[in-house]
Amino acid sequence: MTAEHAPSGAYAELPGVRLWFTDTGGDGPPIVLLHPNTGTVEIWQPQIIDFAHAGYRVIAFDRRGFGKSMADPAPAARPGGIAEDLHALVDHLGLDKFHLLGVAGGGFGALDYAAWHPERLLSLVVGASTGAIEDAEIAEFIARIAIPEIRKQSAHYREIGPSYRGANPEGTRRWIEIDEHSRQSGAPFQPSLRTPNTLAKIATIPTPALVIAADADLLAPPALMRIWAAHLRHHEWAVIHDAGHAMAWEQPGAFNDKVLDF
Repeated sequence: MTAEHAPSGAYAELPGVRLWFTDTGGDGPPIVLLHPNTGTVEIWQPQIIDFAHAGYRVIAFDRRGFGKSMADPAPAARPGGIAEDLHALVDHLGLDKFHLLGVAGGGFGALDYAAWHPERLLSLVVGASTGAIEDAEIAEFIARIAIPEIRKQSAHYREIGPSYRGANPEGTRRWIEIDEHSRQSGAPFQPSLRTPNTLAKIATIPTPALVIAADADLLAPPALMRIWAAHLRHHEWAVIHDAGHAMAWEQPGAFNDKVLDF
């Protein structure tokens, strides 16, 4: 990463959390990145480089209990979901409108925020995500494709596609390293949503959206994502071939091109 595009890191003292974020700065349109449940801001390095090079101000933050973000341990502290911390951060930074991108678990919060504060968004991108949609149609689909005992295995078996694992051992090693250090020991799991994500809820989102699926995704395959994406008012659809759930890590060039084209 060049010095020109290297993000600065800082803490934002927000309600209930000391939130760690990185920010490339500049006058370009801001884009905020929401990481998956197996990552931190470190997972976004390829996106930060490319998006900043394209002229965007790129902001990413560690969610509560992940990386360097420290939730207030006091029993009476405000719990705060992903969308609430995001809203507090963009207000802290003085952002009026911004682009929002979330993958996997970050996509849950992105949809939640888009339904809550659509007036703040220039666009919405959700990749490799079930959307945490609670409707029976999605829940039954997930149950049919569930691989028994898979969550007892290392996360990289379910999240990184076999082609990448076979062809890129160093990239796989680095992904595992980030994942193993992403969750703080003993930290409670942050509630993902302000209100449950449902098909009716996301149908209220007016924001232009891009939904990106990966055709080797074991957790959120394209056929599943098409079900909920069809309920968005305005969306474009894209598929990254020969990639797993961690598609933004596995194929950053293809992923970033689709986001920037959108």
